[in-house]
Amino acid sequence: MGTTKWTTFVAGDSPEPGDVFDPHKSRLRSQTTDSVPRILSELGVSLFVSTYQAGYVVVVRADASAQLNTHFKAFPRPMGLAQRGGRLAIGTDREVVEFWNMPAVCERLEPKGISDACFVPRKSHFTGHIDIHELAWGDEGLWFVNTLFSCLCTLDAEHSFVPRWWPKFVTSLGPDDRCHLNGVAMRDGRPAFVTCHSIGDSHQAWREHKKEGGILMDVASGEIVLSGLAMPHSPRWHDGRLWLLESGDGSLGTVDLKTGRYEAIAKFDGFTRGVSYSGPFAFVGLSQVRESAIFSGIPIAQRLQDKERICGVAVVHLPSGRQVGWVHFQDAVQEVFAVEAVPHRYPDLLEATDPLVASTYSLPDEALPHVGSSPRRGR
Repeated sequence: MGTTKWTTFVAGDSPEPGDVFDPHKSRLRSQTTDSVPRILSELGVSLFVSTYQAGYVVVVRADASAQLNTHFKAFPRPMGLAQRGGRLAIGTDREVVEFWNMPAVCERLEPKGISDACFVPRKSHFTGHIDIHELAWGDEGLWFVNTLFSCLCTLDAEHSFVPRWWPKFVTSLGPDDRCHLNGVAMRDGRPAFVTCHSIGDSHQAWREHKKEGGILMDVASGEIVLSGLAMPHSPRWHDGRLWLLESGDGSLGTVDLKTGRYEAIAKFDGFTRGVSYSGPFAFVGLSQVRESAIFSGIPIAQRLQDKERICGVAVVHLPSGRQVGWVHFQDAVQEVFAVEAVPHRYPDLLEATDPLVASTYSLPDEALPHVGSSPRRGR
């Protein structure tokens, strides 16, 4: 996987490309193998990584000199991420925020001439605290997993959320987190598969079955495709196959829909949650296994009793199943929720409080010929 190096800075800094900081002076620091920026450069992509426990979305990108740059952006409990066609959606503590890529803003970013995309906040929808998990773009717009109410939802202009689907074993909708519905896989523009931690139908019933009560469900039929999983997350339909993270065992694998079997192709020293695919690679989110009731008794907690617990992103070469690189986060960042590969080499993401947002405007094309700069009075 090559050598490792520190690429560290404090949140809010805007480091020059290639800057390397003292790893002992910051609570937000990352370590990487030199293979990661090379792979990102070859693919022409970068990563957005949500860290809900620490409250940041990390922009992971390679600069022109093949150095990894990790830029931390503050958000309230960010979880699900979904990007398509220049739009990025982030599910936070109480809202879904939509960002649009506005390339013209790149000219105003420092350092000059580096960024090739800039995601600017354009819309916000307040859902209330519903424990939003994964988000995904489909033919009908944005879908998201409403874990607190155990359902898949969309948004409209009038309501906090619109329930569209829920498991048939859930007999009523309420803020109970009954089965810990958490992941959704899209296929042909529609939700196709979901993951749950159990078939519970009472308040937080899933906690009693986290070791082996996890299931994969077919949305269209409502049938259980696979059971006996340990805290599954992040189902994805990719390259003609269904992929899945069995988080409680720290693995990435595929599901054979004919036999209903899960086959792990890679295991990690971290709780696997959040994955994105680009070319022949998977970028897998890893979280530390905390000493808490939530993680007690699951296979990975037992396997890592005497090992270092990892938080970051692992890069897996899918044809071989080999881990070919990683980015590790230290100190303040202990858990990753989502990983999203975006087709830009060096994007930026503006927080709502960024001064650039106040002076960035998007107007209809027909209005642009009438827009001009007015002379300013005074000095």
